[in-house]
Amino acid sequence: MPDIKSKNKHLTSDARREIMECLDKGMTFKAIAARVFKDPTTISKEVKKHLETRGKNSVKLLDEEDAIIGEKRCPLLLKSPFVCNPCDKRSRYCGFQKQLYIANKAHVEYVTLLSEAREGIALSRETFWDGDAIIAKGIKDGQRLYHIMETHNVGFSKSTAYRNLHKGYLSVGQLDFPRVAKFKTRKQYKSNCVPKTVREGRMYSDFQVFIEEHNVRNWVEMDTVIGRQGGKVIMTFDFTFCNFMFGLLLDDKTSGEAAAKVRSLKSEMNNAGIEFGDVISLLLCDNGGEFANTSAFTESLEGTTETGLYFCDPYTSSQKPKVEKNHTLFRDVVPKGNSFDDYTQQSVNLIFSHVNGVKRKLFNGRAPFDMFAHVFGHVITTIFGIQEIPAADVIQSPILLKTPLFLKTLSKSCTAPVFQPTDGDSA
Repeated sequence: MPDIKSKNKHLTSDARREIMECLDKGMTFKAIAARVFKDPTTISKEVKKHLETRGKNSVKLLDEEDAIIGEKRCPLLLKSPFVCNPCDKRSRYCGFQKQLYIANKAHVEYVTLLSEAREGIALSRETFWDGDAIIAKGIKDGQRLYHIMETHNVGFSKSTAYRNLHKGYLSVGQLDFPRVAKFKTRKQYKSNCVPKTVREGRMYSDFQVFIEEHNVRNWVEMDTVIGRQGGKVIMTFDFTFCNFMFGLLLDDKTSGEAAAKVRSLKSEMNNAGIEFGDVISLLLCDNGGEFANTSAFTESLEGTTETGLYFCDPYTSSQKPKVEKNHTLFRDVVPKGNSFDDYTQQSVNLIFSHVNGVKRKLFNGRAPFDMFAHVFGHVITTIFGIQEIPAADVIQSPILLKTPLFLKTLSKSCTAPVFQPTDGDSA
């Protein structure tokens, strides 16, 4: 039975099924209203609004000379409850046109009407046109939307502006926005996922319990950036406390390749006297099949557990927002559609070195590299392949891919620079 708390709220699908079951039993509107905690008038309006007509009326009205003057309606449909649901002739032959209340169909009609009612622009005509004029002028003057919104009183939020843009309500189009034009709708590809048995005990709900019980506030979010389908991919690691990110180039998007690269990284860290678990103690990733070999991420080379690993809910990238957001900076340099097949690990390292050199408003103008190096030292940044890029030399566009230094990394004969730690460096 629906909860009494549903009073004064919209009818739910369960309430509509209850109404249909009561109609099938021949209950009155008053009795049905008591069952679903609504007013009898509400039930009457609901039934009348969502009547479904079935069949043709073969019963005709005749005049005194037996001439057809119209169609005759079933007299039972002229009074409450106005439906054939309780009629015992419903499943047998009946010449009258039938009226039925079908719960599923009624709920679909309700949801559709609710959605259509909420479409459009929830602004006054004057507010919308004034705001549109301000945005159009700013965009044509080469300004970004955030700058325009902060400089002028547009009259609505940035989210509203983007929604109106995508619906085509604004006088400027998506091609006039430099970043909007880049963010195209993602193509859907079938990919291997982590088996459900592997995710048992590692669900996002388990992750939330773990960080609450252990008072964990920072972790590492992990994801994969795809170049050409079937080609090389980049497995990325983002430290949430400062958005420092590094990537491992994989020859293919398989669990075996991902496990091999992670174990190789752990070996390099061990040679420097650093334990992987001391730097990355907790990992959060999606359900991509490349993360299926959990032991490669969670266990040390000696087989002891050193890192926790949890998986986000399927199709819920919002649960790992840091790495997703940081990928947009990577895409500023390497737009979608570019293949990674000619890249080497040095190519990836150079790109992320520039990404980590970008100063962030979130951190009061500090760059992720500075914050990470302050905590862990330069030895570990070098093991991750990340070097410090002077602020004046940071490149956050595809121009980086045309520089002589980057083109040199594409050569198979290129070797990584040897790092010589100084006395001030520490792991």
